[in-house]
Amino acid sequence: MLKRHHPDSEILLLLPSSTGHNLKMTNMQLAVQFFIQIAVILTVCQVVGFLAKRVGQPQVVAEMLAGVLLGPSLFGLFWPEWSSKLFPADSMKVLFPISQLGLAAYMFVVGLEFRMDIVQRRLGSAVAVSLAGMITPFVLGVGLGWFFFNHTAFFPQKTSLLEATIFLGASMCITAFPMLARIIHFKKLTGTTMGTVALGAGAIDDAAAWCLLAVVLASFDSNISHAVQNIAGGAGYVCITLLVIKPLLARWARGIENRQALADGEFVICLILLALGAWFTDLIGLHAVFGAFVMGIAMPRGVVSRALIDRVQPLTVALLLPLFFTYSGLNTRIGLLDSGYLWLMTSLVMVAAVGGKGVACWLAARATGVSNREALGIGTLMNARGLMELIIINIGLQRGIISPALFATLVIMAVITTLMASPIFDYLVGRHGVPPEPEPLGSKHGSASFPG
Repeated sequence: MLKRHHPDSEILLLLPSSTGHNLKMTNMQLAVQFFIQIAVILTVCQVVGFLAKRVGQPQVVAEMLAGVLLGPSLFGLFWPEWSSKLFPADSMKVLFPISQLGLAAYMFVVGLEFRMDIVQRRLGSAVAVSLAGMITPFVLGVGLGWFFFNHTAFFPQKTSLLEATIFLGASMCITAFPMLARIIHFKKLTGTTMGTVALGAGAIDDAAAWCLLAVVLASFDSNISHAVQNIAGGAGYVCITLLVIKPLLARWARGIENRQALADGEFVICLILLALGAWFTDLIGLHAVFGAFVMGIAMPRGVVSRALIDRVQPLTVALLLPLFFTYSGLNTRIGLLDSGYLWLMTSLVMVAAVGGKGVACWLAARATGVSNREALGIGTLMNARGLMELIIINIGLQRGIISPALFATLVIMAVITTLMASPIFDYLVGRHGVPPEPEPLGSKHGSASFPG
């Protein structure tokens, strides 16, 4: 299962260390360290966010950059002693689960606002965009994998050609699903065809990418049963959640609608379901974001969804998500790109990434009747990779499937495609996108405004 590939050894390998800071910390020391980490992380995120806003970048991109800056790419590179004091290896055992909680809680809220009525009306567009956004970059990634395998040292000797090509194909076709959701809220695209089609297609693409990664890891471990378990478990979870749990929750919510209030105990029940959904998909290797997102979709609309958004969203966006971005940034080393040859390979990856994802999704949306303006927006949003890319390639690096040089190349691709999403979107579509779709007749769906 994939989550076993996030070992503590990953932290020890990637974070700078110094004598005295690798000693086992007590629980009290971990608590003290965690509070100072929160203060520093939030301060840096706000400073970078202020600067990013002046150049038209959303806060979510600022948080991604802040995480990278706090890691070995800048802070750990120039001030390794201070970095090891602020982020000692033992403290990552606290930061990691809290960061995953933030990511899961955020995707739960995204699921609460997900407009299934638009997906049903635009099902053809969502499926077409998803297939185009998977197949085209995957094929290009497979071609690059073959080239890199035969003509470079990007893959270690123990990685087979099949594993190399499938891994790079999966890395190329992934979408920054959590970041995509945050950008959509920042651009006020919640409830629009553009935003919903992009979210639906992104969810399908990322689920497929994680299934491909499961196949690669199973092959690497010579145990294909893991891949079968991951894929079958994910499909079963979606069916049970949407076909069994969702109707039961709708019946349960009738009393809540009558009294127009969600009690504290009922709120806790929803949190338990969130945790169970995230736990199960993490357990089977499809990542907690999918379990939380699907469980959010299953929640009753109206009083329940509005109350959950009001209670969960503020703390998640303000506190927990920055911790997730920082944790991922602590595992990123951009400085590994130290030659013209590596930058040339990075350019090749960038061309394949943008052409395979952005252009293909734009053409697919146009082919299914979406207006050119909305199709351009969908292609631009789908092209962002963000930290889902970083998660996958961190696993590949730690498992020994890819080399540090290829890891750095893919990090640059993820950062650039994410940074370019907002300004290109503003140029092609407009700063505020398109008006939201009208609510379906009789709907009690509630929406919330996510701060950028």
